[in-house]
Amino acid sequence: PGSQHIENLYNLYKALSQQRSKRGALEFETTETCIIFNKANKIDSIVPVVRNVAHKLIEECMLLANVAVSQYCENRNINALYRVHESPDDIKLKQLKDFIKLFGLKLSGGERPSTKDFSRLLAQVSGREDAALLQRVILRTQKQAVYYPENSGHFGLGYEGYTHFTSPIRRYSDLVVHRALKHLIAQHKPKDFIYSQDKMASLADHCTTTEKRADHATREATDRLKCDFMKDKVGEIFHGTIIEVTSFGVFVELDEYYVQGLLHISALEGDYYHFDEL
Repeated sequence: PGSQHIENLYNLYKALSQQRSKRGALEFETTETCIIFNKANKIDSIVPVVRNVAHKLIEECMLLANVAVSQYCENRNINALYRVHESPDDIKLKQLKDFIKLFGLKLSGGERPSTKDFSRLLAQVSGREDAALLQRVILRTQKQAVYYPENSGHFGLGYEGYTHFTSPIRRYSDLVVHRALKHLIAQHKPKDFIYSQDKMASLADHCTTTEKRADHATREATDRLKCDFMKDKVGEIFHGTIIEVTSFGVFVELDEYYVQGLLHISALEGDYYHFDEL
């Protein structure tokens, strides 16, 4: 009997996955890494995280819950926090189109490409030798998702409405949405909710700011750990991939350790280099 429930859930996952493809939700093939520590609390290795069907199944259920709660709150006209992701701005769109043209690629959709248009572009990129580079450029074209007191959709996921009701990390934004749900479940009127529209706007700004601060702190802590891991390897030779070119040098990711670093232009000896933004 228990296995039947799992089978049903797996079939639901397949149906949700098909709907995800139809929406054209953006899926970047980026590599997330996990730091493995030894008994001395030093880094033993840095390995890629592999997402299996179980991970994807849970993710689809999480997305479904967030969408359902977003629709419920909006339909009941109660003040809530929404997770909003806007479409790319005109400047970044032009830069992307000019860049991918050099690779024989084109983004469909004219001046206002949809999520599906970007999804088609990612499908063209997938499998190419330069896929990692192109995906990074496409990803950087996208805006950052933010919290907002009004729903205006989630471009990347292809949803008309989205919120953070459940997530692997319990956020304060989730708690605010939980309070809205409890208020409605208790059959109180939406206008009597403790958070006004102005207060909700203030909370949205606060949650967005603290999220950025937490992301920055996480990156900085990880970079410090990686520097400590690499300090006894100075002078060794590694294979790497150039992931970004700037006017002052190139950023390289080591293929073996997934560690990124700057190769300054002053270290590129024996030639003169001119930076071409395209």
